[in-house]
Amino acid sequence: MQFKCNYRVVKLSLVLVFFLQLAVGQQATVLEVETNVPIPNVTIYNSDKTKVVYTNINGKVSIDIFDANEILYFDNFLYKSIETTKAELASTNFKIYLEPTVESLTQIVLSASKFEQRKRDIPQTIISLDAKDIVFANPQTSADLLDNSGNIFIQKSQLGGGSPMIRGFSTNRLLITVDGVRMNNAIFRGGNIQNVISIDPLAVDHTEVTLGAGSVIYGSDAIGGVMSFYTKKPELAQDENPILKAGLMTRFSTANNEKTGHVDFNVGYEKWGFLTNVTYTDFDDLRMGSHGPVEYLRTAYVVRSNGQDILVQNPDPELQIPTGYDQINLMQKIRYKPMENLNFDLGLYFTTTSDFPRYDRLIRPDGDGLRSAEWDYGPQQWFMGNFQVTKQSSSSNLYDKFQANAAYQNFKESRIVRRFQSPLREVRKENVDVFSFNLDFEKRLTAKTSFSYGLEYVFNAVGSESREEDIIQGTSEPNVTRYPDGSTWQSAAAYANFKYRANPKFVFQSGLRYNQISARANFDANNAFLNLPFDTSEINTGALTGSAGISWFPSELIQWKFNLSTAFRAPNIDDLGKVFDSEPGSVVIPNNNLDAEYAYGGELGLLLNFENKVLLDLGTYYTFLDNALIRRNAELNGETEIIYDGELSTVQSVQNASKAWIYGFEVGAEVNFSEALKLRSQYNVIGGTEDNNGIEVPVRHVAPNFGRTHLIWNKNRLLLDAFVVYNNELSFNQLAPSELSKDYIYAKDDNGNPYSPSWYTLNLRSQYTFSEKFNVTLGLENITDQRYRPYSSGIAAPGRNFIISAQYTP
Repeated sequence: MQFKCNYRVVKLSLVLVFFLQLAVGQQATVLEVETNVPIPNVTIYNSDKTKVVYTNINGKVSIDIFDANEILYFDNFLYKSIETTKAELASTNFKIYLEPTVESLTQIVLSASKFEQRKRDIPQTIISLDAKDIVFANPQTSADLLDNSGNIFIQKSQLGGGSPMIRGFSTNRLLITVDGVRMNNAIFRGGNIQNVISIDPLAVDHTEVTLGAGSVIYGSDAIGGVMSFYTKKPELAQDENPILKAGLMTRFSTANNEKTGHVDFNVGYEKWGFLTNVTYTDFDDLRMGSHGPVEYLRTAYVVRSNGQDILVQNPDPELQIPTGYDQINLMQKIRYKPMENLNFDLGLYFTTTSDFPRYDRLIRPDGDGLRSAEWDYGPQQWFMGNFQVTKQSSSSNLYDKFQANAAYQNFKESRIVRRFQSPLREVRKENVDVFSFNLDFEKRLTAKTSFSYGLEYVFNAVGSESREEDIIQGTSEPNVTRYPDGSTWQSAAAYANFKYRANPKFVFQSGLRYNQISARANFDANNAFLNLPFDTSEINTGALTGSAGISWFPSELIQWKFNLSTAFRAPNIDDLGKVFDSEPGSVVIPNNNLDAEYAYGGELGLLLNFENKVLLDLGTYYTFLDNALIRRNAELNGETEIIYDGELSTVQSVQNASKAWIYGFEVGAEVNFSEALKLRSQYNVIGGTEDNNGIEVPVRHVAPNFGRTHLIWNKNRLLLDAFVVYNNELSFNQLAPSELSKDYIYAKDDNGNPYSPSWYTLNLRSQYTFSEKFNVTLGLENITDQRYRPYSSGIAAPGRNFIISAQYTP
């Protein structure tokens, strides 16, 4: 009798516990199958979608609003959707497991809206490179990293160079970001730049490149594309046991005797994480190939002996003297995670180079000799401190996720120039301080619609100094500075982006941004040398930009993408206040009457997927650039020529004096012969003209048609990649007028005119993974030892180059 009573009590208790779970224990946890990792931003809704909730950063969500037997749908685009009831959940202790879809996390991108999105939902073309791609590509710099994408053309004026060209645009019409912070500053110029090499490729976790306009999210400069670099983050411990990891990497390349060493340390606790990255690289002079135009050979160079400049013959003309330099990259990351839905991240970055020669100026002829005895960039330094707060909330009416980002950057660069047999050395130094603040929000309004919006403020302060040194007398005196010292440039903006996912086959996105730009420059100091007709220059202008696009999947075979956009670039201090020798025999002076330039463009893309065996990615685009800022001849006090740095030079200034029409076609292909063997290919066709005083001429930064094809074998521990890189010719008639004035960097055609010849290289890479932690990568580039110079580059590319690297990753 006593046993029966106890049995009834136990049975009644179990029933009460079950119903108590339904009544008060109604917090579900959503986890990933196998890994047990919590899944945030899972949507839970009922059949008629009158009740909707979302999981937080910890994968948890209250389901109080649902009835016990109501069917619940769990949906997240990265996972297979499932349905269940609250009563069924109670039997699993309110834990539910989702299985990932075929699309992996590599298909998720951040750069399109600053928040995670499926790559296939975005109506623009975005190229993604992850850490594994970077390790296998073995790039010497981040410019070389971009070159491996197949969609970006890289120009180099010297070994310490790398100026990306994307869809016919370059330099200050492209935007660079690092961990969400814009790297472009007030002195980003229209000529070729090399700031991207300040980013350590061995500290990069992944890179995303948006092809085409990105002004809605990023504002000024994002006309031709956005290059977003996301660096590695500290790893936290999963329990009370701290983790300590150390990684090592070393690399050697024969073409320039590159010697690279890298070390990283990660210390992780449950709430705190610390990551340190250090990379040092030393480059000797670069050797070009043996088979190609003789015009590229370095037949002579200048040395200084017994107080005299002497032109000496180069005993090895394939060795480009001088080109070598060294560089150090440091990064420190600190992460604090007091709660599952709150993160604090601090990043400190520092990069500096040695002096490095500007090779294209050192090979510039002057009669039977060379014009320059010295032309060096001084140390290029970049520092950034970046503090970011990320918060997620499933209860806020304003956001599901927000991030605040405050950053300080300092840029230092200098130029050291002396003419052959001249005792006078010109030394110009620039210093730019940049303060920025971003506030970005994301809110999911319904199961089909989401909304992101934000604010941005950027302030630049430019310092510039110059002196003329007499290396014989040991004296120096002030000279005209490159930029007006004390100049400022600032931008304030607000943006909003809307996304509507009607169904899994159709996505619509649109956005708007308003920017207010102001800049001020004072020319009092420089007027002692220039005697400009004005003492100050100011800009105060606004810009409204927008975009709208669709991504449509009528079937598993076909995906269409279509996007329309506007973009702008506001004049910066480089445009309105610079004084420099832009090209042989020309000097650019300030202009106090400038407006923003605007771009209007559209692109259409088609992806054909034949059962994942054959994929074809086709795209075409068109951009009209209006009110374009471009160098044009000008006058200074009625004179069209002045003496600048000892040379009679034509006066020019940056003016809103042109229009440009740029168009292109891109085709990518992937053929999967088997799980181990695949073929990948990318080809880019680019064209464009600009208005030059009523005459249409080629656009300077429209690269020749280019591409690459890879045959890849990946099985067990061995990865092999045999590939060819190829560029078309640009004939004499296809060169921009500004390129014709630099004829000494080009080959000569049959008529003796400068042109950029076509070229190709055959290459082989291999990687063997000895264990999960250790791998060795070997490469043999330019196997046939071709001598070539990529379009507009002042330095010939590496000849046959053997590369070996070893990496230990904890």
